[in-house]
Amino acid sequence: MTNKRIYLNAFDMNCAGHQSPGLWTHPEDQSHKYKDSEYWIELAKLLEKGKFDAIFIADVLGTYDVYKGSRDAAVRQGAQSPVNDPLLVVPLMSAVTKHLGFGVTASVTHEHPYTFARRISTLDHLTKGRIGWNIVTSYLKSAAVNIGLDDQIKHDERYDIAEEYLEVCYKLWESSWEEDAVLLDKVNGIYTDPEKVHDIQHEGKYYKVPGAHLTEPSRQRTPVLYQAGASKKGVAFAGKHAECVFIGPPNIELAKKTVDKIHAEVESSGRKKDDVKILALLTPIVGKTEEEAIEKYNDYKKHISHEGALALFGGWTGIDLSGYAPDQPLEYIENDAIQSALENFTKILPGRKPTVNDIKEYVGIGGLGPFTVGSPEQVADTLEKWVNETGIDGFNIAYAITPGTFEDFIELVVPILQERGLVQKEYEGNSLRDALFGEGAHLSPAHPGKQYARVPVTANN
Repeated sequence: MTNKRIYLNAFDMNCAGHQSPGLWTHPEDQSHKYKDSEYWIELAKLLEKGKFDAIFIADVLGTYDVYKGSRDAAVRQGAQSPVNDPLLVVPLMSAVTKHLGFGVTASVTHEHPYTFARRISTLDHLTKGRIGWNIVTSYLKSAAVNIGLDDQIKHDERYDIAEEYLEVCYKLWESSWEEDAVLLDKVNGIYTDPEKVHDIQHEGKYYKVPGAHLTEPSRQRTPVLYQAGASKKGVAFAGKHAECVFIGPPNIELAKKTVDKIHAEVESSGRKKDDVKILALLTPIVGKTEEEAIEKYNDYKKHISHEGALALFGGWTGIDLSGYAPDQPLEYIENDAIQSALENFTKILPGRKPTVNDIKEYVGIGGLGPFTVGSPEQVADTLEKWVNETGIDGFNIAYAITPGTFEDFIELVVPILQERGLVQKEYEGNSLRDALFGEGAHLSPAHPGKQYARVPVTANN
């Protein structure tokens, strides 16, 4: 078995239900409290108690309106609708924790990099270097048209935009302000040396940003960079830029193939495999015994919203299953939604293509990724098996119900993983990046963003 450290992220969203449509109806689920400060504060305390590395907060800037050509199903079933801003809950959680990291989702397609860079720097200051950014290109047409576009930007062009977006952000974060620009000289009345604040003079195909960053350097400067695209273009982008990659394959075999592709792209970009942590999506359903876990699972199944599942599937894949027969097999069709999601869904069952009925059940618990059901030892064994056989570095733990799924996992599974030496017992590092890689708060020398650094940074600052 492995002795490799397993990294744990909690996967949530500023909405009800998230990855398990309909389970907000379960009497023990509290996800409808996502609007309340207390929900996020208590969850953060729980996750830090469980020694989770970070909480990753997903987001979408539109409604799921592919199914039946309408948003009604998503709205009626609470399928990631309504949804609030993911960044604004971070200060609440950071105020009651000291070590937990925060990965927040923000789209390069729908927000200008100049203003976004300031928001991220602000969060990195407030969290004392615990912020990460999940870079997404946005897959919902409803988001595109509501910011004034006529249609969704084509899949591959969205990654071209992302490349330039990252270039602008790197320039703002890494080169605009020198490390010692802020003097805070009360005797001479000089807060910042203006000679050490520089315009970035960026003029590209998509963005023109001539001026300087609005914010002084934060502890990490550039946030930890997360990415989840698994299409050919997405994997190439991850290989160049990402420090953490989320994947959602339905089984070990497909996970290993995905990991191998990512590692190959990382190395072709001039980085080492260890420069990237790969985390697989998983929803654990844990009982004190196997029988108790199965009983929980059967109870949860009663609350699945099949309509909500089809609404989510439509948004993720761009395919409306309302015109399909229940027993009709799913085929791969390339479009401008999440290409890797559709490919994964076609492989959820060994030996045959899944039908519409199979999709409804699969998405109902765990959404984009698989779930596992068992005793604490069985679930711990499953996690260890995935790490051993796929090469992943950890998991993005989603919930069936919240906070119950996280409570069960922390109470029952984490101690076993800690006893096996697989999950940290104490936090280390002076930032999220340092906690993940142990090489300081700033980007590694091999990262492409580092070329924009104006002053060389030592590994320990």
